Amino acid sequence: MSNVLAITRKTENIPDLSETSKSLEAQCRNCTPITPIHCITRCKVYRLKNELRTLHASMNHPDYLNELFNVLKNEARFLILQTIAKGRYRVNKLQQELNKTGHRISQHNIREEYLNPLMSIGLAAEERNEYYATTFGSRIAEMLVDLPEFAESLPARSEGYEETLLQSLISGPKTFEDIKTLILPKTISRTLKRLRSTGLIKTRAKRDYIFFFKSQRDPNKETFKTAERKIYDAIELDGISAGMLAKKTGFSMRRTYKTLRGLKGKKLIFTRRTPKVYGLTCKGGKLASVLQELQKIVEEIWDSSEKVMQETPIVLKVGGLSNSAFR
Repeated sequence: MSNVLAITRKTENIPDLSETSKSLEAQCRNCTPITPIHCITRCKVYRLKNELRTLHASMNHPDYLNELFNVLKNEARFLILQTIAKGRYRVNKLQQELNKTGHRISQHNIREEYLNPLMSIGLAAEERNEYYATTFGSRIAEMLVDLPEFAESLPARSEGYEETLLQSLISGPKTFEDIKTLILPKTISRTLKRLRSTGLIKTRAKRDYIFFFKSQRDPNKETFKTAERKIYDAIELDGISAGMLAKKTGFSMRRTYKTLRGLKGKKLIFTRRTPKVYGLTCKGGKLASVLQELQKIVEEIWDSSEKVMQETPIVLKVGGLSNSAFR
């Protein structure tokens, strides 16, 4: 849990894009650039808002969040994002950085298979043959710096079922029936198998538990055999399994079940099935928290980009002349 809190606190320290935009815009409105070109090339507000407009176009796709997760679930691509978040790199320099980590990739493949996907979802950009992380990309890279296993914990290409399930389990364990309301029933078994094999989720039991409870029938009206009395007295208020009863009484499982059948025939006990539930492991909780933070960042960026797209042009006053620009 401490790791989850550490990630949350870390993301809280990363500047909010909408707040940054407001702060810069306050300075921008009082700015009188020498030329419009100076404004476009030097103005932080212009560059940030231009980035948000580009992001808006990318995010305006119903499957954007899933695409974002899939792009990040690649070790080499993840390393490239971490690298260009520190500065601008040409492809040959990126190739050298990847070689240091044991990734032998051609420059063509670096562009086509790694940089282009990062740019298509707004995490990276290119200028004069140099690649760099956008403000959005830098924020994602900083948030994930302490979670290198993110790229290998989930399937490289998926429909997002694993991510959906992990986030839903943050609120608490879920039964199979609960999970059926979250993802397609035909994918549940495969999804659960993947998450269990990577140590992200765990189950309380391999199969449904059958618990035994005392009924409201007055036991004083019945005649007990010695074994029946011992078993009956060992049944707890909130129920107990046959296995636990055998341990508490010292009886064999065969004798325990035989005695329970006798008590059930006298209507002194009843059974209730407790279904198997799926919950997060420590590793799964950490990853689920990261996924949730990623989604929050995407929602924040989308809100900011929506505001930018609704803005009207600002008149730039340059040397007594007026020029319109979205700033």
